[in-house]
Amino acid sequence: MLVYEMKLEGNKHQYEQLDQAIRTGRFIRNSIIRAWQDRIIKSRNDAYKYCKTLADNAEFPWAKQLNSQARQAHAERAWASIERFYRNCIAKIPGKKGYPKFKKYQVRASVEYKNTGWKLSDDRRYLTLTDGFKSGTFKLWGSRNLHYYQLSQIKRIRIIRRHDGYYAQFLIDHSLTENKLLTGKQIGLDVGLNHFYTDSEGNKVDNPRFLRQDERKIQKLQRRLSKKQKGSKNRIKAKNRLGRAHLKVSRRRNDWACKLAQRVIQSNDLVAIENLRVRNIVKNHCLAKSISDAAWYRFRTWLEYFGVLYGVPVIAVNPKYTSQDCSNCGARVVKTLSTRTHKCPHCGFVADRDENAAINILAEALRELATTLGHRESNASGENPLCLESETKPSKGTRTKRTRKSQQ
Repeated sequence: MLVYEMKLEGNKHQYEQLDQAIRTGRFIRNSIIRAWQDRIIKSRNDAYKYCKTLADNAEFPWAKQLNSQARQAHAERAWASIERFYRNCIAKIPGKKGYPKFKKYQVRASVEYKNTGWKLSDDRRYLTLTDGFKSGTFKLWGSRNLHYYQLSQIKRIRIIRRHDGYYAQFLIDHSLTENKLLTGKQIGLDVGLNHFYTDSEGNKVDNPRFLRQDERKIQKLQRRLSKKQKGSKNRIKAKNRLGRAHLKVSRRRNDWACKLAQRVIQSNDLVAIENLRVRNIVKNHCLAKSISDAAWYRFRTWLEYFGVLYGVPVIAVNPKYTSQDCSNCGARVVKTLSTRTHKCPHCGFVADRDENAAINILAEALRELATTLGHRESNASGENPLCLESETKPSKGTRTKRTRKSQQ
């Protein structure tokens, strides 16, 4: 699946109609969550049927204006949150289980259409929304060319509202693969805060710290926002300026992580990383801002995406003791976080702490890969190894038939 994004150009009235459509989608989702709490809905099909009930209700005339498949899409969102809550309860994960909550108004919101409710022009440069809100025709601005794909390949369209405008995302049913020459390199990556990552060869990449670069500007905009009167138009404008500043930082960070991950995948035949739980790590309030600004999880997401695209295995290993164990002799050398140099008293090996961890990460990934390949080779024939040692026991039905014959 491919996701192409383009910006929508329209007038003020069209944007207001998009806001109404987004608000109606949020109303559908919250209504389904409420019906589930009241034991009215017990399955996904019940959620679909409840969409029809809301559309036919005279008290909610705006619900019928939204396209029927768009209502179903928001019902799927609501039921996905319910299913996630059930899965977490069954798995008995520690902490909160993610009980479904009602969505409130946010600037960043979206409405989703399936196969109906929209129409593309012949030149693929204009998008028309044909539901009851009558938003009209929008001009598409973007670098992607939709002429390469058939209309039947576009499975869904999502209209997203952000601080700097409205965007359309096209979900295209197309598999993309890239050819890559073998380089014979295998690399382990240890992410950090002083340096974004250190690989097993000793190379380091500096941490760009995009939020720190624009932090003074953001603080200035926040002070201006706090001085505006609540409910005034100037406060709305100040809030929009602040949102655009955060959006710019987020986009720069995502673009940098994307390009860096692509270079790492193109330069190596195997990439080993740590399976970090960033959600738990950011609970440390002293380092939460720096960890969030580093975007470790976003970098890992792009690594896995390009790994599938170029056919490069990306293995996430358990980070336990990767910084403590010596990569030369395997002895465990306990050290604090402030100790940045690894000195092994057993073998005398001296290296940078992050480089030692990256070597351990690569070794653990190769060990897991060898174990996985060994299991595949042993089970490749599909034979049961117990058959070579002893005879298989007859089935219950066979024993019953033999007993009847002996009795006769």
